Amino acid sequence: MNDPATPLPRSVINCAAYDRHGVRRAITLDQISDVLAVDDGSFVWVGMCEPAEGLLDKLQEEFGLHDLAIEDAMHAHQRPKIEAYGDSLFVVMHTAQVVDSHIQFGETYAFLGQRYLVTVRHGASLSYAPVRARVEREPELLALGPSYGLYAILDFIVDHYLPISTEFRDELNVLEKDIFAETYRRETIVKLYDLKRELTQLRLAVAPLQDILSQLTRVHSDLVPKEVRPYFRDVLDHALRVNEATDTMREMLTAAMGVNLSLVTINQGEIVKKLAGWAALLAAPTLITSWYGMNFRNMPELNGRYDYYALMVVVAVVCILLYRYLRKVHWL
Repeated sequence: MNDPATPLPRSVINCAAYDRHGVRRAITLDQISDVLAVDDGSFVWVGMCEPAEGLLDKLQEEFGLHDLAIEDAMHAHQRPKIEAYGDSLFVVMHTAQVVDSHIQFGETYAFLGQRYLVTVRHGASLSYAPVRARVEREPELLALGPSYGLYAILDFIVDHYLPISTEFRDELNVLEKDIFAETYRRETIVKLYDLKRELTQLRLAVAPLQDILSQLTRVHSDLVPKEVRPYFRDVLDHALRVNEATDTMREMLTAAMGVNLSLVTINQGEIVKKLAGWAALLAAPTLITSWYGMNFRNMPELNGRYDYYALMVVVAVVCILLYRYLRKVHWL
């Protein structure tokens, strides 16, 4: 943490300088330009959370950041991307975390220069204090420069993607019982749709990271030294795994929704068949009795002594034969 004697604005989580050996020294925002003025192999790392416009203007003045990058970092709601502005990089990343069984997304903006790293968090994003603490325990790696700090942040973000897809896969496994149920439940389809929608949003956050990480491993050699590139390749591998897992989950959810709707349709068809079978069974005696219910004087079989009983037997035989046939073809 920074020295209490030199308090930082509330939105500035950390502001520190690291020497060529990776040893940390807390500084104030006004001291940033003094540190950068001395070419001694040190760099500055500033972390902020939803800063005010005036604070970003201050950082722009200290680091010489581009106007367009500052505007994006101020207003947020940007797509994941990497852009080069002169001798610096501007990286936009989307963060994700599960809150009350729903994914909440945030955004992180990173400014990477030869001797500085600035991160700006917006929305649902976990603090990067644990990331900073972890890399500070490895000063020999932090001595590689600010690009190693950017690697640590990207690794932290990507590592929080995979548990989300795993958690949603477990939730899908729980829903399988409802998916294959014979009765239709609207809640099942709603849950499946919600899962697919959130995984689609997760994919929109993960997929662009592959291009960002690919550029950091192949391009921008002036800002990402060769010693750091293997670390970015490792994060790229993790991002590919998350993307594949997300695509697989989305396909499984699509299949699950199709299976559920198909089973419901089949079940409804079986109900209609049974109703049609009972209707056919009732239609036979109805047809016969309605025929003899007509008020004509000279109708056959009206004067016989046993005609009424014979008619009852005929109706019963027809119903029994029709019932056995409908049972045989599984309509009853």
